[in-house]
Amino acid sequence: MAAAQGHLSDGPDDADGEGTPSVFRQAVAGLQGVRLRPEIELDATPPPQRLAPYSYALEAAVVVDDEELADGRLILLHDPAGHEAWGGTFRLVTLVHADLEPEMAADPLLPEVCWSWLTGALEARRVPYGAPSGTVTRASSHYFGGLQDREPSTRIEIRASWSPVEARGGPVRQPGESVPDTAAHLAAWCDLLCQIAGLPPGGGPEAGVVTLPQRRDPQSR
Repeated sequence: MAAAQGHLSDGPDDADGEGTPSVFRQAVAGLQGVRLRPEIELDATPPPQRLAPYSYALEAAVVVDDEELADGRLILLHDPAGHEAWGGTFRLVTLVHADLEPEMAADPLLPEVCWSWLTGALEARRVPYGAPSGTVTRASSHYFGGLQDREPSTRIEIRASWSPVEARGGPVRQPGESVPDTAAHLAAWCDLLCQIAGLPPGGGPEAGVVTLPQRRDPQSR
């Protein structure tokens, strides 16, 4: 894993300085040093500036034999005042996309399957979460003119967000009360990336990776 040197969005109390809430700093620290599969390349990236007073972002790609099979971004948001829609003070937002093999792209249940990859990854890691929402978009491209020799392609995109929930079953409700287990959420998110890339589950049984239909066999490429 690359050293996560993240960027804090502009916010009250000098977000880049001592005014940054301790719980947010601890949540960011949880995203650093997580052991990941060797196929995953992870780096910090500038976060959006207006989604929350404090934010931190990571971008990742699944790379096998120098071929990028999937990529995405994970953003940690924090509002010390709390947010009714979040049910607490923290929110995770993601964008993940990958190209699909033709046989999988034609599956009419593909959107439901892709959404289950996200929820399944969180549940397999036993990561408590709440208020999930998002979209699954399937976009097909057909090529003409000078590009007509290219085969049609289909790209899948998952946009989603969810709230970290305390292990005891309730969301973080009081500002500064608790720090979410961001390391576990990052691990589950990386499982989603590997799943959409078509990689087989990695690690031993303790890894908790959901076995779902594979998109492709990267070793055959």
